[in-house]
Amino acid sequence: MSPKNHDQTANHLDQYRDYLALLGRLQLEPVLQAKVDVSGVVQSTMLEACESGWGSLKDHDKLPWLRRIFSNNLLDEIRKFRTEARDVRRERPLSHRIDQSASRLQVWIESNGPSPSEMAVRAEDELTLAKTLATLPDPQSEAIELHHLRGLPLEEVGRRMQRTKGAVAALIFRGTARLRQIMQPNQGEPNE
Repeated sequence: MSPKNHDQTANHLDQYRDYLALLGRLQLEPVLQAKVDVSGVVQSTMLEACESGWGSLKDHDKLPWLRRIFSNNLLDEIRKFRTEARDVRRERPLSHRIDQSASRLQVWIESNGPSPSEMAVRAEDELTLAKTLATLPDPQSEAIELHHLRGLPLEEVGRRMQRTKGAVAALIFRGTARLRQIMQPNQGEPNE
């Protein structure tokens, strides 16, 4: 691959960075979150995709292929911190869980009333949501990730975040409102 094509591919792949980071955070339990460098896994995934024929894939095949590479890289990183022998039965579910997280992300987008999914294709919505979620204050994005994307009840989110259930609900409400505002800036404006 020529340096110019390599740079173009890298720039195109960069739009997936926040999306993959979000999927990675959703897979890691708190004890592993402190040990696994998700941004490093994302970076190695980008490099691998760049060198492995990203440009030859059809558009609808790119996101599942990228998730599969990311899943394998994340699993390799997790293995470094496990003292147990390799267990293939545990490895397959990680790939499946990443796909499930991507599905939950899409369901959440569609279930929030008027949503960006009405204006763009599914994969673009997921990428936009992940990028926008990364712009929120950490407590808001963490509460949304834990409650809406991991499916944890408010009480559990509050326990993990060391906040009351009401405080967590307020974070989620403000974060969701901000997401809608950013993702749908013209909502509610009269048509001309």
